[in-house]
Amino acid sequence: MKTLRSFILSIAVVGLLFSSLASAESPWSVRLRATYLETVDKSKAFTALGIDFPANAISISDKWIPEIDIDYQINETLSAELVLTIPQSHTVDLAGVGRLGSFKHLPPTLYLQYAPAIEGPFRPYFGLGVNFTLIFDDNLSVAGVPLDLDSSSVGVAAQAGFDYRINDRWHLNVDVKRAALDTGVSAGGTKLTTAILDPWLYAVGLRYDF
Repeated sequence: MKTLRSFILSIAVVGLLFSSLASAESPWSVRLRATYLETVDKSKAFTALGIDFPANAISISDKWIPEIDIDYQINETLSAELVLTIPQSHTVDLAGVGRLGSFKHLPPTLYLQYAPAIEGPFRPYFGLGVNFTLIFDDNLSVAGVPLDLDSSSVGVAAQAGFDYRINDRWHLNVDVKRAALDTGVSAGGTKLTTAILDPWLYAVGLRYDF
């Protein structure tokens, strides 16, 4: 009888332990977003092929990209968010010349977010962070002359958005971000200009709390 009582007590303790773990709030969450990337298309005036090109002659394609973000809740109001996507390809055009080619980039960004502790399903947040963009597979040329881009760019990034709670786990998310991103454009080792992308990123998606 004593053995049976011990066994029942052990089962009860294990059950309470698993119940506690299951109900414990995890600091981790993820956001899945569809994001529209829009570059500002600014560049300095330069001379090439005997032609004087004006400022803002270089344009980079805009596009929808997938985004997955990993969020860690530090305390009630502060969290850290790592913004990720897959490598993205963009085309490049030069005013008066046409298509120069394409390049790829991978732009992970780390934010520190502040979300005021307010009641209700609606919770806005604001973030400030750093963007590190890898630039690769640049396949650009003008009149048969290859063009080269910098291999990386580092700059500040800012964001604002909100989560709207649907239930205990799921939230609707709307977000806008701006990142500082530029690259030098060179030919034969000589820098021609600086292309400033500084993209705006408009996103909508879902957040899931673990």
